[in-house]
Amino acid sequence: MTVEVVTLANGLRVATDIMPHVETVTVGVWTDVGSRHERPAQNGLSHMLEHMAFKGTRGRSARDIAEAIENVGGYLNAYTSREHTTYYARLLKDDLALGVDVLADILQHSVFDARELERERGVIIQEIGQSADTPDDIVFDCFQEAAYPDQPMGRPILGTVDLVNSFDRDDLAGYMSDHYRAEQMVVVACGNFDRDRFVDQVTQQFSILGHARKSINSPAAYYGGLQLRDRPLEQINLVIGFEGISFSDPDYYAAQIMAMILGGGMSSRLFQEIREKRGLVYSIYNFMQSYVDSGSFAIHAGTGPEQVAELVPVIAGEIHKLSGSVSMAEVIRARTQMRAGLMMSLESTTSRMEQLGRQMIIFGRPVPHSEIMEKITMVDDVAVMRYLDRMLTDHKLTLAAVGPLAHLEDYDRITARF
Repeated sequence: MTVEVVTLANGLRVATDIMPHVETVTVGVWTDVGSRHERPAQNGLSHMLEHMAFKGTRGRSARDIAEAIENVGGYLNAYTSREHTTYYARLLKDDLALGVDVLADILQHSVFDARELERERGVIIQEIGQSADTPDDIVFDCFQEAAYPDQPMGRPILGTVDLVNSFDRDDLAGYMSDHYRAEQMVVVACGNFDRDRFVDQVTQQFSILGHARKSINSPAAYYGGLQLRDRPLEQINLVIGFEGISFSDPDYYAAQIMAMILGGGMSSRLFQEIREKRGLVYSIYNFMQSYVDSGSFAIHAGTGPEQVAELVPVIAGEIHKLSGSVSMAEVIRARTQMRAGLMMSLESTTSRMEQLGRQMIIFGRPVPHSEIMEKITMVDDVAVMRYLDRMLTDHKLTLAAVGPLAHLEDYDRITARF
């Protein structure tokens, strides 16, 4: 394995993965703070801070930051999730030092200029408006709110318009000071570069970060429930889900295989039965969302207002049929798909940076590819059925729907079907 991890004197971890046969490198800075760490009055602040980090430092304007990377043909971006925030740059191998310099600058010397803040506030409000006009965005926020009511995990990552309008420079500076601390951050580089030189540069340029960790996860409690938005649309966007599992759960890979068999591709049971045989949908798939201490498993579909009455019973029927009839042929196909996806991702510096950064944040260590492959290979039909029975036993159904709802059965009747 080409991965090495060092911990600097201030507690900052530096993880490196050398890929000597490529001409590029991706460097990212991960911090384990996201929307689940926000107090109610701070909802959306993690995301706003991610935006504002690019809007000027003591030595660079917002344009300077963008041009510094794009002048050398690189790519600079960031994103906020419920559990972490990531900033990264993808560059040619000779420009790694520039990427580190820019990332260190925006994460330690941002000024949060008042004029830039007002402009970016408008941009984020437009982003919230765009999401509100997109039914399949709305339905996922509804699902999250129903599954995790009255807690940070159930609130939207973008926040609300009122809250975004309320944030000021002191809110941003205070939040960054509290949460962007060396012990809860990881700098990751994957690609073709000199490891020692990179670690030396990170040591020098990330020297002023606060040391001790302050972020503490508020425990996530999955309850399940109902969220509906009746709207005059052409389709109903529907998400039906159950309590899932955390990243560290022993059944994690069995659950992934089960998800692949049920609705993970064109050969999956849901796609074949519901789209190919019955023509009820254009798109149907399931997904697993795992967190450090919780998770959810859900199925998303879009269908016509009158077809939804047929769609829901068929989904329930396919889940129940799976619980007693998983074949090893299906398991082997799903295992092969997962292994192939992992191997293909290893050819991308950005994908490897994503994997390594996520592993460091979640597990505190790199997870060797051989370890992942072994765990995938150990899953058999018995493990898949065991996990599915576990999911359906004493389940807490979550139902979210957006669109014309006249033909949608009520929550109790749908729950009874599962």
